[in-house]
Amino acid sequence: MIAYPKVAVVILNWNGKFFLEKFLPSVFNSTYPNIEFIIGDNASTDDSLAYVRENYPHFKILVNQENLGFAGGYNEILKQVDADYYVLLNSDVEVTENWIEPVIRQMEADPLLAACQPKIQAYHNKGHFEHAGAAGGYIDYFGFPFCRGRILDKMEKDNGQYDQATEVFWATGAALFIKAKAWKEAEGFDADFFAHFEEIDLCWRLKRMGYKIGFCPKSLVYHVGGGTLNTSNPQKTYLNFRNNMVMMQKNLPVFQAFWRLALRLWWDLFALIKFLVDGKRKDAWAVSRAHQYFFLNVFRNAKKRKKYPAKYNNKGQYKNSIIWDYYVNKIHKFSDLHDKNFH
Repeated sequence: MIAYPKVAVVILNWNGKFFLEKFLPSVFNSTYPNIEFIIGDNASTDDSLAYVRENYPHFKILVNQENLGFAGGYNEILKQVDADYYVLLNSDVEVTENWIEPVIRQMEADPLLAACQPKIQAYHNKGHFEHAGAAGGYIDYFGFPFCRGRILDKMEKDNGQYDQATEVFWATGAALFIKAKAWKEAEGFDADFFAHFEEIDLCWRLKRMGYKIGFCPKSLVYHVGGGTLNTSNPQKTYLNFRNNMVMMQKNLPVFQAFWRLALRLWWDLFALIKFLVDGKRKDAWAVSRAHQYFFLNVFRNAKKRKKYPAKYNNKGQYKNSIIWDYYVNKIHKFSDLHDKNFH
């Protein structure tokens, strides 16, 4: 008799009745034999929970008393969940048949594989990779994230070119499989992030602890994207720039963090100017606000740094600038990047 580890699929909801109506049927049809479905609610004011109670009465509902964001919301909900594996699944994700089994098999086969993601395609453009994860996440020298199948805003068509199970730098928060033991050891997300970059920060910390992050091509999900914050939302711009700098400060060695962030400020200045040229003044101000927050809280965030072994698993780090390669070298496909430039 095969022993299946217990998997808890946890969907964090905030006023998401539209997505729950659309995508819970696919989740409900999951075939994994030892599974629990949980809706974690971030103090919704719509009738999404009433919909779940009426149509999915066996789904467990856990409620936060206020909207704690993606990071804080999951932290509080998962304190109440008992399972071997957590699957943090966005409410705007449609899953496919047998989407859980291959990921669990891959993770069970490697004790050091702490987190893993399925292949992420775009719900509205199926057959093409989606921004939030694609075929596994990477990070460049200056902290800019990109993916196999997605560099900046260029999404590749999925022709099977990345259908290899591989170790990556970060796994998407849209469909994040993580061993409960590793989640607890890493103390979950940084709640101050609220949303954006919390999964990359978590994966970076896990790698510094000696764990691996993986990609499983045999599992496929479709992601809408931008379900909570629109891609052109200045608040998203603020969180992205702010959290990215804090993440680098927390995870890089002190000297590297100092001068890499000093160089990174120049890239951010170019971004600010581009926002102004494009007439996006609120986004430009968001970049400025992010920098103000970073410098005002630099000592507070320095206290979050954890002491891990000096040599850690940096597989998936890109030694160059992905921004330079994209705009100057005109590299828009992950497969065109040189292997020698990766750790």
